Amino acid sequence: MGFISIMNKTLFLCLFFSVISCQKQEEKLAQKTSGAINTIAVIIDDQLWNGEMGDSIRNKFASPVLGLPQEEPLFSINQYPVKLFEGFSTDSRNIIIVKKGGKSNFEIKENEYATPQNAIHISGKSTTEIIDILEKNKITIINKMRTTEIIENQRINKDSLLNPKKIKDKFNITIDVPSKYNFVMRRKNFIWIKKEITSGNTSILIYQLPLSAIPKYNEVNSIIKKRDSIGKLYIHGTETHSNMITEAAYSPYFSMTNLEGKRAYETKGTWEMNNDFMSGPFINYAIIDKKNNRILVLEGFCYAPSKGKRDLMFELESIIKSIKFL
Repeated sequence: MGFISIMNKTLFLCLFFSVISCQKQEEKLAQKTSGAINTIAVIIDDQLWNGEMGDSIRNKFASPVLGLPQEEPLFSINQYPVKLFEGFSTDSRNIIIVKKGGKSNFEIKENEYATPQNAIHISGKSTTEIIDILEKNKITIINKMRTTEIIENQRINKDSLLNPKKIKDKFNITIDVPSKYNFVMRRKNFIWIKKEITSGNTSILIYQLPLSAIPKYNEVNSIIKKRDSIGKLYIHGTETHSNMITEAAYSPYFSMTNLEGKRAYETKGTWEMNNDFMSGPFINYAIIDKKNNRILVLEGFCYAPSKGKRDLMFELESIIKSIKFL
């Protein structure tokens, strides 16, 4: 009888602690991350942060964003000593936790303290070892964090979206554009959508070209030539004979990427109005859509002379990357 009683108590305790464990896990997942877009909480002791290791972290994650007219960091970094970490920075979306001592380790834990979240754990016996781990894995870390930030930006935008019918009917796609944007111009193969902001605006262009419009081995020049011709047709300044052109003083950044399973050319650079003083950054995606025998172009650009451009351009990139082909 005593044996059965002990077994029952043991079973009860196992079930009890199992329930408590599940509740804690649910509470952790129920806690939502917070904070500004493109921000990293770096958990590292002050002595390391103020030395070579801190320099390495700043050089990798606060390096200038490509394609902006002024230098702005890829991520804004907030540093906290390890002893202040518990319960203070656990709701950050992106965390890098660096500890010196013990075995060499690199690990990315998703939703460890809240959701959505990337917790990057890095440790090593020496400063050199930790810096080597950072160097080896920086692209993985950056891509992981940027993907999370884009998804979060898209989630925020979905609260109130522009009616998709006009875009859907013209281009046979959907794209999640916030309702704060308005249609400025619609032509046969062209749409311009704009949002007014304090002292400026952000814009999205959608247009299509024949597949032959961007021949291989001459992609960058062809893309620039086409966007300049679109600017001449539709994007005009306040001065006479003023239209948008690609700024010739700076070579655009060009790469291949993938959107919705389709190959795409990504071009980042700066635009200006000829015969005018307006200028700003742009990001252009020329998507190879062989099924529909076209190149579909989505471009975001902004004019905000008195503001930082990084987060404005990131919002435009997030909107463009919400594209779905029907």
